[in-house]
Amino acid sequence: MKASKRFRASAQPRFKDADAAATPLCAGDDDGQGAKHDKAGAKRLHNTIAELQEKLYAERHRKVLIVLQGVDCSGKDGTVHQLFRKINPMGLDAARFDVPTGEELAHDYLWRVHRQVPRSGQIAVFNRSHYEDVLHPFVYGQLDAAALSQRYAHIRDFERMLAETGTTILKIFLHISKDEQRARLQARIDNPEKHWKFDPADLKHRERWDDFHRAYEKAIAETDTPHAPWYIVPADSKPHRDLAVATLLVEALEEMDLRWPPGDPELSNIRVR
Repeated sequence: MKASKRFRASAQPRFKDADAAATPLCAGDDDGQGAKHDKAGAKRLHNTIAELQEKLYAERHRKVLIVLQGVDCSGKDGTVHQLFRKINPMGLDAARFDVPTGEELAHDYLWRVHRQVPRSGQIAVFNRSHYEDVLHPFVYGQLDAAALSQRYAHIRDFERMLAETGTTILKIFLHISKDEQRARLQARIDNPEKHWKFDPADLKHRERWDDFHRAYEKAIAETDTPHAPWYIVPADSKPHRDLAVATLLVEALEEMDLRWPPGDPELSNIRVR
C-alpha cells in the first residue's frame, strides 16, 4: 500500500496515543533492527528527493508546499532537518509562523502566509502554518463558532487557489503520544545545551492536551481535500517518522512526472574553446 493511502487522514480523525507508536513502514521489526532499517530507508529516499527536486527546479513551472503541524516536541524541526539533507538549498524555502507582528496583525491573517508560498520550481516547507490561526482560537476561545467556520472556508479557498495555480500540497500532522512529549520535554529541561529549545508555554499548552487534539481533529476534518490532503504520521519513533515523511514526499514528486526542460537545438553546434 502506498504511503499516501496508508497515512491519509480519515474523514473524522480521532487521535489515540497508541497510534503514535505505530511503525507500519518498518521492515526490520522481526530482527530487532527496525530503527536501523528505517534510517537506511530514509537515507536512500533523501537522494531520490534531491534528484527529483533538481528536476522541479529546472522545470521552473510547478511548486510544492509541505505543511508540518503537531503539538510541541512532535519533531517538526527534526523532520525538516532530516528530510532535506541532500537537497540543493537554492530550491528550498522554509518558514515558520510565530506570534504575529504588529504589521502582520494589521493585515488579514493569511497575508503573512501567502508571502511565503513557494515560487515556481521551489519546495517550501511550513514549520507551523496558517493552521495556527484556527488551532489556538479554538482551544482558547478567541473566536466563536461562526468565525472559526469562516476561517476554515478561507483556508479551503486559499489552498484550492494554490493547487489550481500549480502547487502540490502535502499537509502532515506529526502524531506523538502524551508520554513521548513528556519524555522529550524533560530531556530538554535536563540538558543545559537544550534549554534554548524549551519554552515554558509548552507546559501551559500541555495542560490543554485534549483540547488541542480536538482542535486538530476539527481542523483536519474541515480542510482535508483531494487537492490539499492531510496525512497523519505516527511520530513517537523518529526514524520511522523520517521514513514516512520522506516516502510521502517522494510519492508526491513522482506523481508530478517531472521532466527536464527540452534541449536547445541552437547549442548543438557550439564548441567551447
